[in-house]
Amino acid sequence: MIVAETNRLLVEKFTLKDASFFKELVNTPHWLKYIGDRSIRTTEDAESYIRNTHLKSYEDSGFGFYKLLLKEESNKPIGSCGLVKREGLDDVDIGFAFLPEYEGKGFGYESSVAILKMAKEQFRLKRVVAITLPTNLNSIKLLEKLGFICEKKVKLFEDDEELLLFAKNI
Repeated sequence: MIVAETNRLLVEKFTLKDASFFKELVNTPHWLKYIGDRSIRTTEDAESYIRNTHLKSYEDSGFGFYKLLLKEESNKPIGSCGLVKREGLDDVDIGFAFLPEYEGKGFGYESSVAILKMAKEQFRLKRVVAITLPTNLNSIKLLEKLGFICEKKVKLFEDDEELLLFAKNI
């Protein structure tokens, strides 16, 4: 189900049929380095993850992470962008990830603008946050371009790694 459209992208809800693409995405070098290993090794693992996170988020919150389809390449899935309500954060978090060959081409900015518009107009959010590792310079650069401001350092996950928390009033 398409939820938004940009000049180059269709933004669509994940379904269980996306398991193969999702497995590829979560095992890319930058996902593993900056987001973490989700132990998704099989299509079945990916289906289970989609069911327990993305589909659950759509049902519980009305939003979640979305699949990004590149129009000029016959709607090929190239990444993900979306919103999630994380335990430990007061506000909804925006996140994004791309297959390596589509990084650095403006798709993160383009999709994030569409997601932030949905956050404001459809979900009536007043503020959105983003978390990233201090070493993820490309994410930091994108968040700053989107108008996010770094507010503080946080520790949210079991690995106890310090993350930067960015925020933006929308």
